Amino acid sequence: MELKLTRPICFFDLETTGTNVAKDRIVEISILKIHPNGNKESKTWLVNPEIEIPEEASNIHGITNEKVVSEPTFKQLSKEIYGIIKDSDLGGFNSDRFDIPLLAEEMLRAEIDFDMKNTVSIDVQTIFHKMEKRTLGAAYKFYCNKELDDAHSAEADTQATYEVLLSQLDRYPDLENNVKKLAEFSTHRQFADFAGFIGFDDEDNEIFAFGKHKGKKVLEVLEKEPGYFGWILNADFPLYTKKVLTQIKLSQLNNKLS
Repeated sequence: MELKLTRPICFFDLETTGTNVAKDRIVEISILKIHPNGNKESKTWLVNPEIEIPEEASNIHGITNEKVVSEPTFKQLSKEIYGIIKDSDLGGFNSDRFDIPLLAEEMLRAEIDFDMKNTVSIDVQTIFHKMEKRTLGAAYKFYCNKELDDAHSAEADTQATYEVLLSQLDRYPDLENNVKKLAEFSTHRQFADFAGFIGFDDEDNEIFAFGKHKGKKVLEVLEKEPGYFGWILNADFPLYTKKVLTQIKLSQLNNKLS
């Protein structure tokens, strides 16, 4: 079965210095772009993270400081990478909770105005866990009857993720072959940001999902306690969370002026 597309979708995978979305960096990124006409293009880059790669991370993906010391930084690659993904939806394995948030942080650090407002994402891991409860290697064996010999290589993981999704569509007749529907099915919870600090209430108003104002409307909190906005901007929150909060703040100011 082929994926039904109305616009391109980019499956991608990251290898990183660690698992902290706000602080860690990309050391390898692989993208497989699928076009509605069935054409495919793929590219993989090693990335100099400009910080030390911990030994425990290198033990997982095999990428050492010596291997990337002469590679371009993410900022140097950012325009090329953004040029590939900007017209596309996104797909990955655990991508909604890790790969997309970390990619967004890297893009914003590189001064690329990365935004997911008009983009949907399919998290193949979520579909897998809802249907079978396994890991990527087991998913590849279960759905494709293949061994994932080069696990934790971004290119191998990206290709395997795409193949698993196609096999999932073949296996589950009630899984609709529609990117938007697959994105909805593979989403755990809806948040305005990636990291889950700003959510939505039943009326689609942005609310804080953490701290002393948890459950309260963002606009009401910013109105009553203006200093809270500055505190978040200066604290150790992800850049994308700060961007979303700034957009909400600006909309509040524009509404007052109009």
